[in-house]
Amino acid sequence: MLKVGDKLPSGSLQEFIEVEGNGCSIGPNSFDIAKATAGKTIAIFALPGAYTPTCSAKHVPGYVQKADELKAAGVDEIWCVSVNDAFVMGAWGRDQKTGGKVRMMADGSADFTKATGLTLDLTARGMGLRSNRYSMLVKDGVVKTLNVEAPGKFEVSDADTMLAQAKAG
Repeated sequence: MLKVGDKLPSGSLQEFIEVEGNGCSIGPNSFDIAKATAGKTIAIFALPGAYTPTCSAKHVPGYVQKADELKAAGVDEIWCVSVNDAFVMGAWGRDQKTGGKVRMMADGSADFTKATGLTLDLTARGMGLRSNRYSMLVKDGVVKTLNVEAPGKFEVSDADTMLAQAKAG
């Protein structure tokens, strides 16, 4: 399992882009994780699924609300990662009003999630292999803090915890 001090696994995540520009076309675009994190401080939070109750009511809204404070604390970007496709993540981002605040990064085949070792098997609930709920502060591709939730909990991966960690630097 990924731990503090590790480099993020190589690979890519997808993001649904609403407006063409900066070399990105409208629709799903793939981003190399190593290139996207190089020289940046990124707050990453991951969750079991788009449109799920805790994720929609607490997890994403917390990061949207704290986005300006996180950026003031030195965070360059905030990523929400979920084992959903880029179309679903794009639609969920529109619903959650994440534009300009939180990048909704799709891990459709769970490749990134599997590589981190932070999987959650929800097959019994009809949801298949998903991501565990966690957050991490990443600097130049290296994990500086990692907050993994216990099953069914939402206590340590929230935006307030990440903000305190970003401020502590």
